[in-house]
Amino acid sequence: MALQQQSPSSFKVYIRWRPLSASESTTSELGRSVIQHESNQAISITSTSSSNRKRTWKSGASFAQVFPESDLNSHVYKSVVEPTLSHVMSGATCSFFAYGHSGSGKTHTIIGYNYEEDQHLGLCLSAARELFRVVDGINTTIELVGSGQDEYQEELSIAIRLYEVRGKCAYDLFNNGVECHIREGPDGRTHVRGQTEMLEGGKVRVRPIVAIPCWSFEELRKTVLAGLARRSTGTSSIHDDSSRTHAILELEIINKALLEARDAVIERESELVPVGKRATDVYIDEHHKSLIKTPEGKYVMNPERPLDQERIDIAEAEKQKFEARLKLAEDAVANCFTMRRHPCLGGKFVFVDLAGSEYFDQGTAAPAARPKQTPQEQRQGRQINTDLFALKEVVRARASNQARIPFRSSPLTMVLRSHFLAMDGQSTMILTVSPSDTQFAATMNTLKYGNLVGEAGGIREE
Repeated sequence: MALQQQSPSSFKVYIRWRPLSASESTTSELGRSVIQHESNQAISITSTSSSNRKRTWKSGASFAQVFPESDLNSHVYKSVVEPTLSHVMSGATCSFFAYGHSGSGKTHTIIGYNYEEDQHLGLCLSAARELFRVVDGINTTIELVGSGQDEYQEELSIAIRLYEVRGKCAYDLFNNGVECHIREGPDGRTHVRGQTEMLEGGKVRVRPIVAIPCWSFEELRKTVLAGLARRSTGTSSIHDDSSRTHAILELEIINKALLEARDAVIERESELVPVGKRATDVYIDEHHKSLIKTPEGKYVMNPERPLDQERIDIAEAEKQKFEARLKLAEDAVANCFTMRRHPCLGGKFVFVDLAGSEYFDQGTAAPAARPKQTPQEQRQGRQINTDLFALKEVVRARASNQARIPFRSSPLTMVLRSHFLAMDGQSTMILTVSPSDTQFAATMNTLKYGNLVGEAGGIREE
């Protein structure tokens, strides 16, 4: 038999059971069993809460590991995230998704709640702490062997971005939740652009998602918590204080040279806008003046006012000069990576706290027990499920090497496009589930989703 290898587009899937909540303390637990296969695990769950009728569901061998409710965040981090640190330190992007129904423990897993005790830190803060430990070691080496401006430019730190995807837009939580439009550019890449700023001299600056450089773990921790306080919540089919957005948190290894180069690109773009607009206005004005309308309704060249091509060429030459300046700035950003002294530059952890999936099961709770949702919240629920379906289809298309990957199916997958296409990256999904017998339907549907993702993107024979 050929060796089993993980494909470049593989997608590991884990299961994490949470403890029963205080409101579930009087309910019975689901029957659970794990079946070990060669390299993966399958799971079986059983419920008898509905009219004493036994219900059972079994998965395929799709899961990398099942974490019991007794495992703390620190254990999940060591098993799931820590093994990918070497990839990030080589410049790769590693993505982690928390998927599950509302109240199943996604935010606890990704963010955590007790920020003073290391064992309770969420995966993103644990990863940030470890990144700083490694980066500080590299910076110490830079100080020992370097000096002057080069040392200043090469000092490494961690830049953090935090935004949420809600409906058709993204919202920058480090920029007062400003609405950012998600667009596909002519280069085929997804661009997330925020608020437009009008500057002196006709300049127009459109900021991307804000990246805040942090120079210590404590600074980063405070920055993250301040941003998370702006995250939106609403009523779900489970409870009335649910995260109704997909929160995306990026940790990127950067240095001062890269920050300055990226700022220069934004500045060159703002300079190009008025010049480009003037060139377009001149072109339209000249063609408008050089045409006349005949009695038959046709437009022909005006013999008394020929086209002033020289005026058009001067405006176009000015535009090309500023386009060249922008290209030089973009090349400077690219050179930061091609000429980098440390392969970790640009390495990135991406943590996605997905909005709670919405499932309805007639047999698990009385309708009166569910919070009433407004029409807007119902639309949000439908959009969330659309996003989650699109994510699954992207994973499956990538795993089967399809020629067309349906990134455009939802704003969420468009935003994540560059992370999926990153070279040498790894992707992981953690299914968070409740052991309560009353949550059988929601837990089963979460596991079904993960089973499909795991089967599509898991370990295959080569």
